[in-house]
Amino acid sequence: MEWFTAPEYWTSRLVFQRALAALYLFAFLNAAMQCRALIGERGMLPVPRFVARVPFRQAPSVFHLHYSDRFFAAWAWAGCAVSVALLAGLDGLLPLWGGMLLWLVPWALYLSIVNVGQTWYSFGWESLLLEVGFLAVFLGNDEVAPPIVVLFLLRWILFRVEFGAGLIKMRGDACWRKLTCLDHHHETQPMPGPLSWFFHHLPKPFHRVEVAANHFTQLVVPFFLFAPQPIATAAASLMIVTQLWLVLSGNFAWLNWITIVVALSAVDYGAPRGPSDAPLWYEVLVLAVAAGLVALSYRPARNLISRRQVMNRSFDPLHLVNTYGAFGSVSRLRYEVVIEGTADEVPREDADWREYEFKGKPGDPRRWPRQYAPYHLRLDWLMWFVALSPAYAGSWFGVLMQRLLENDRDTLRLLRRSPFPADAPPRFVRARLYRYRYTTWRELRETGACWQRTYVREFLPPTRLEVTVQRA
Repeated sequence: MEWFTAPEYWTSRLVFQRALAALYLFAFLNAAMQCRALIGERGMLPVPRFVARVPFRQAPSVFHLHYSDRFFAAWAWAGCAVSVALLAGLDGLLPLWGGMLLWLVPWALYLSIVNVGQTWYSFGWESLLLEVGFLAVFLGNDEVAPPIVVLFLLRWILFRVEFGAGLIKMRGDACWRKLTCLDHHHETQPMPGPLSWFFHHLPKPFHRVEVAANHFTQLVVPFFLFAPQPIATAAASLMIVTQLWLVLSGNFAWLNWITIVVALSAVDYGAPRGPSDAPLWYEVLVLAVAAGLVALSYRPARNLISRRQVMNRSFDPLHLVNTYGAFGSVSRLRYEVVIEGTADEVPREDADWREYEFKGKPGDPRRWPRQYAPYHLRLDWLMWFVALSPAYAGSWFGVLMQRLLENDRDTLRLLRRSPFPADAPPRFVRARLYRYRYTTWRELRETGACWQRTYVREFLPPTRLEVTVQRA
């Protein structure tokens, strides 16, 4: 079938595939480096406990069959190795069926991790990576030009990501409709970046322009993805520029980057090459998968037009179709939970309390935020939610405090710095809630601090190892 492939998108596929392989690498590296402390056998939310109560059909994962920390590490590092192979273009050296199987491997590997990741993997970009990664299996390699139907489905994902985010804003916080949300967002976002302080101090009229431009890009531009070229390229390019602006303004893991990667697939580089004919088995398989995905898209499409629109929800255990969205509401004030420990015998207020430092979340007012995205600091993100409400702490926060009392090596690796030597853990730990705000230009010059913080209340009283902490 001559209409089945689009040779003009040969370069688009190449750029998309290599960029997606790089994101897979970040995701697997993230799992290999962090998950022992988060979901390991002695983690805050252990996988063995999860798979004992959640059946395989609800969360398909190899870890229902077997789990150990070493097995999980091998699984994650295998994902890194396959990602590097794809990044190097190994799929192009294989026959068509071999390249497809190679792209199926990281999707299956990462699905097993996400489905047992629990709270730590509840972010929308996890499902987005899986949804996009599944489509990449059917995009083909150097033996055939990209199938039009797969390129269309990638644009359908991009449409849902952008349009869904735009609708959740218009239906949510009134500040989006008043164009005032960015008066607060750069200061209260989950994990500010090195430029966020400067973004916050832009003139308020400029913030209005930012919000208006965001509405235009998310509510109007997505429809032009389905227009003829070069209109579709212009629409995708505008989305890429908007996402790069978000990359500069904060740390949002790989949410912005995977949106950029999907948008790259819609760009027409105007450089057709290679064969365009596809084998019959490939055409039948792609069309059958596409028909299934279109049928499954009914629920996310219905969610888009629903007044009770929900964000970041999967509609099937394989994460084949999902709904997306972010920041339907924006916090006006920033709160942070600060964890401290002391080696003193009695945890009095005047004891020698020392603060634990996290890698990404605000702590020491003089420490400037760093750039971590697309790497995802999962504990830091969850600590932002905990500061919003203790309900987000669940059982894992108590386990975190216990691990700090034990000077647990894997847990301490999630932090920037522990104030206690490895052989002398604290006797007590506590958590306190602070109100944070950006300093003004004058305060920055006078103190060198980018944050100013004010004590609010006790979040968790002094606790020692003998006391089991369940909730804050």
